[in-house]
Amino acid sequence: METIRVAEILAAFSLTTDMAAGMPVEKGLRTCAVATVFARDVLGAGADTCRTVHETALLRSVGCTSYAPELAALFGDEVAFQRALKHLDPADGTPMAEQLYRLGGWTRQAARQLTGVLAEVLPSAGVEAMRNGCETSRVLGRGLGLGTPTLAALDDVYERWDGLGIPHGRKGPHLPLATRVVHVAEQAVLAHAAGGVPAAALEVARRAGGHLDPGLASAFTQAADTVLAPLRVPDALATVLALEPLPHATVPAAEMAELCALLGRFVDLKSRWLIGHSEHVARLAAGAARLAGMAADEVERLRCAALLHDLGRATVSADVWDSTHPLSTADTERVRLHAYWTQRTLERIPLLAPLAALASSHHERMDGSGYHRGTGAPHLSQAGRILAAADVFAALTEPRAHRDAHSAEAAAALLQGQAAAGELDPGACALVLRAAGLRPARPGHPAGLTDREVEVLKLAARGLTNQRIGERLSISDRTVGHHLAHIYDKTGRRTRAGVAVFAMEHQLLP
Repeated sequence: METIRVAEILAAFSLTTDMAAGMPVEKGLRTCAVATVFARDVLGAGADTCRTVHETALLRSVGCTSYAPELAALFGDEVAFQRALKHLDPADGTPMAEQLYRLGGWTRQAARQLTGVLAEVLPSAGVEAMRNGCETSRVLGRGLGLGTPTLAALDDVYERWDGLGIPHGRKGPHLPLATRVVHVAEQAVLAHAAGGVPAAALEVARRAGGHLDPGLASAFTQAADTVLAPLRVPDALATVLALEPLPHATVPAAEMAELCALLGRFVDLKSRWLIGHSEHVARLAAGAARLAGMAADEVERLRCAALLHDLGRATVSADVWDSTHPLSTADTERVRLHAYWTQRTLERIPLLAPLAALASSHHERMDGSGYHRGTGAPHLSQAGRILAAADVFAALTEPRAHRDAHSAEAAAALLQGQAAAGELDPGACALVLRAAGLRPARPGHPAGLTDREVEVLKLAARGLTNQRIGERLSISDRTVGHHLAHIYDKTGRRTRAGVAVFAMEHQLLP
């Protein structure tokens, strides 16, 4: 029976959580490698403990999207705020506002204001946020088939050795060993990025007895060169996969779609307006593909790509996705880049790399006006055209922060309007509407052309004179002239060659 490695899916979660928490790409993978080597080679932990450490490190921030909208409402850009939380230390003698200021990104006044809000809401909203995160970790972890030790370790990833963590205030040896190991590894990796091995050893020693288990901190500093050796290997993913304890955890290949669905659900938590969007798109796309007569394996490939199409949303703060106002130019560019980050994330995972190009094409358009590649019809596969139409229709029928959900009929009209304007493939739109249980009206023509105008355009594009066109359509030369005038106005073209190119661009000719 064909199987897939669970570690590859965990690695995909790790890359996505790095984006959602504002971390450098592959921070989670590097933390996993360091934590596993620390547990195995320095602490002498057995295979079961090493497996728990390995899994906990990859999923350490898997709950980071679960409270993103609420954090964004309190702090604005919650991605930047979560990045700061990785570095802040309440046990440090330096005031929190000064710590924030030194991290960069905030003025002293803004840092003081943010610290005030944090002090006010931490006992309530902060604890609630971590509870959300822990529950998300447990639910996703169970879906991934992880064992009880890993779930317990994930439950305490926001706690501290000194009890100043949240949500339960557990401390000391009451924290699972895997959690304590991952805490040491993460701080070492963050400090190493700024100053190498000496900086990592210094930071771990500084946090000993506060954030970190002092015994583990001491063991790390004595063997820092050995523990941090994986960071010298260029391919972090290959290192992580090689460090997974034997036997490698696998699941039947038939469970691929469900694993992709877990990733989709994780990203959909990023905004209260996106809940269920990925699976909604996947249902429509798969249904449309079946109606199109695509092979079963191609239908499943499209379904998985649809489930993963929005992974890149994790890079953008929830306050952008939940905005009720027009976006700034900067925020618009961040939004447009989410498809790029979907591609980059999927390309990094061998198991998911074959889905990268398709999944990241959901905002491409037939006329080349889409993103992130800006490619047009000749470069869009049938699956890609279906995915784009499914994404638009799903979004239109879902509520958003700035509008209510459209009715199915209104959404169908808007979808067909985009097809008529040359943005979406009319056939793909018709298939998606059928998959949604609607009987679509005949797709409209681009630029609002009428049926008769399209007939005239096709003949004019082939070089027929007004007289010959009139003879073919049983209308007068003068009427042909009126139709051509309308065609020129609607298409913005002024010559027969121009309308011929228009006809080809919009596939109006056989």
